[in-house]
Amino acid sequence: MSDHKVFRIQLTDEERAAFKEIIKGKRGRVKIAAWKVQRANALLMCDESEYGPAWPDHEIAEGFGTSTRSIESWRKKAALDGPMSVLERKSRKTPPTPPTFDGEKEAQLTKVACSHPVRGRSKWSLRLLAEELVRLDVVDSVSHETVRRTMKKRNQTLGATHVVHSTRAGRGVRRRHGTGISGISSPV
Repeated sequence: MSDHKVFRIQLTDEERAAFKEIIKGKRGRVKIAAWKVQRANALLMCDESEYGPAWPDHEIAEGFGTSTRSIESWRKKAALDGPMSVLERKSRKTPPTPPTFDGEKEAQLTKVACSHPVRGRSKWSLRLLAEELVRLDVVDSVSHETVRRTMKKRNQTLGATHVVHSTRAGRGVRRRHGTGISGISSPV
């Protein structure tokens, strides 16, 4: 293995102290993520200042259970963005899946939920709302659970008489004054 390093790290006393604090876990009182401890240890061993050990990459990788490529990328990030940047994860710019409902689609959901239900029904169920949104081409497909979460998240006040939630959990939805869907008073 060659010892040629493109990016070299020389830690200051403050950076070295910060890494040692992370490794200790602030004297055992704070839990620190294992990946942060691993990177802090590796960067301390990469330190080529007069107080650093300056280990070769293959020894660091072997000693801390990672690959030499990881050590190289951590050193590059530390050299370009500062040593503490190695301990920060990059946040996602977009969610893993795009939201099903945006503002306009939520407004259409509310409009449908507040309208009269389909023929033959006296109330909207979550499944009927989901089917109606697909039929009206508001969305390509949507589950009743997504409809429920959206309505709950947006705190829609649709009125308890317009939407019936599933009673599979053994308890139904209650109206504001405490009566259930079937008209039975709530035990208090």
